[in-house]
Amino acid sequence: MEITAQAQMLFRRVEFRRFVLIIGTLVATVVVSQCFAFRYGKTLYFLSVSKDSTAVIFANAGSSSNYSKSTEEVLEDEVGFENEVMDDEDTDYELASEFERNSTEKFVFEKGNVDLDVRFQMESDMVRGNVSTQEDTDLTASLRTASSVDSEKNVEESKETQHKDGKIELVRSDSEDSVTASMLMPKRWDKKPTTISQMNSLLLRSPISTRLTKPRWSSVRDRELVSVKLEIENAPIVRNSQELSDFVFRNVSKFKRSYELMERMLKVYVYREGEKPVFHQPYMRGIYASEGWFMKLMEANKKFVVRDQKKAHLFYLPFSSKMLRTTFEDSKGKKDFEKYLKSYVALISRKYRFWNRTGGADHFLVACHDWASYITRKSMKNCIRVLCNANVRKDFVIGKDTSLPVTYVRSSEDPLKDVGGNPASERSILAFFAGGMHGYLRPILLHYWENKEPDMKILGPMPRDIEGKRMYREYMKSSKYCICARGYEVHTPRVVEAIFYECVPVIISDNYVPPFFEVLNWEAFSVFIQEKDIHNLRNILLSIPKDKYEAMQLGVKMVQKHFFWHKEPVKYDLFHMTLHSVWNNRILQAKTR
Repeated sequence: MEITAQAQMLFRRVEFRRFVLIIGTLVATVVVSQCFAFRYGKTLYFLSVSKDSTAVIFANAGSSSNYSKSTEEVLEDEVGFENEVMDDEDTDYELASEFERNSTEKFVFEKGNVDLDVRFQMESDMVRGNVSTQEDTDLTASLRTASSVDSEKNVEESKETQHKDGKIELVRSDSEDSVTASMLMPKRWDKKPTTISQMNSLLLRSPISTRLTKPRWSSVRDRELVSVKLEIENAPIVRNSQELSDFVFRNVSKFKRSYELMERMLKVYVYREGEKPVFHQPYMRGIYASEGWFMKLMEANKKFVVRDQKKAHLFYLPFSSKMLRTTFEDSKGKKDFEKYLKSYVALISRKYRFWNRTGGADHFLVACHDWASYITRKSMKNCIRVLCNANVRKDFVIGKDTSLPVTYVRSSEDPLKDVGGNPASERSILAFFAGGMHGYLRPILLHYWENKEPDMKILGPMPRDIEGKRMYREYMKSSKYCICARGYEVHTPRVVEAIFYECVPVIISDNYVPPFFEVLNWEAFSVFIQEKDIHNLRNILLSIPKDKYEAMQLGVKMVQKHFFWHKEPVKYDLFHMTLHSVWNNRILQAKTR
């Protein structure tokens, strides 16, 4: 009996110690998780615990040069008319930027206490040795956490959560109690972006001709451009023009004179070299429609195009960055595309003397793919590049390159379908946004503003059925301001989309150079907000006086015609405005002394 009692007492002690151990482990887990940060590959995640013990993980995708997407993910990608169903050929648009190539983000919105449920599926090839540039590393530095205690200690421990199949699934649920502004703010916001005012200064600073290859010999066309430049500088003052409004232009008198001289004098030679589908095969629908429409209209134009190269002021390189990507979609990276274009330039330079005369400075290209600025930065660095991805902090040069509007075209037969919107007095919604959660900025936008104020319609992806598409357009047509938040890259089709629906664009995209920046006064009809100020979005919009808003909305109507594609080009439309931007930058090269 005495032995039995001792055994029972020993058993109780063991059970008590086990209980204490379990409690201690649970407490330690909670404490550690509150300041838990771990890295996977080049991705930094932050985990926090809310009152209801729901795990919250914030992620910023790692760097790589290789990236691929499933059709499902691309359908939630950055697209102007977000709800349009696209053909398979449209599903390669807007690849992630350099630092997001190897991550796949799936965002699923749910109702209830959880605002946003984000599932990150990180593929096993994240750690295959992909290296980003230092610039990309700086720009994509990880999200900040409120607490960094023991974060380095937990790096190795966190790696044990990887599944045996090489994948890891992380679930994020945002709630007011578990998220702080410091957690959401990327470190890239520590760096001051180039503001719209600074861009204006860059445009006016000094002519770019000194930075380009000096012509090896003079030509008649150079002398003609010098004469044109002097005429524009001494343009007669335009008053009460029925076609143009000085309100939305930097200098409507100079623009009008420049445009008139372009119509009268400009001659363009289009190279016939290059095989389809990369060359001479325009793609007229989808996110990259702008480059396709321009190619088709330029090659078919009889007014500007000449067969004699000696008569040309400009030389057009007719390749499609969209078709380049599609044709070589099995390629492993952007460097293959660079080599392809380099060989094309080599062919042109061997066959013609015109490239060698200026080093390509009087040549131009029109490209809308995200990678276009990268793959043309070497072999075509002196060219006038018309780019959708106009990031002044990367490869885009104000005064030489020009920004191309991103126009998502649903129907090549009717590109202007549903254009228009309610008058200013009948727009009851203060601000509207709906779309996929690409990049770091949009999840932050939703965190601060989704379901927070009745006059702020800030949503995730909307249904793609007929009713969803109709509601999306109605929101655009009924909102005072339309939020144009960057996706993976700085550009977004919502800028043009807002103009289509006569909604004042609110551009939240640091370092983005807006289209036709050389001639349009964007601050007259749009609002620019720095990314770091997204938490103050509503106050900024409410601080705009009613009369100023009405003036901006009127300005949107005034510039609308400059963003329209027509099957047969008309005066001042998107084709002519794009060509004029190239003409304008070519004239800047002309030396008057």
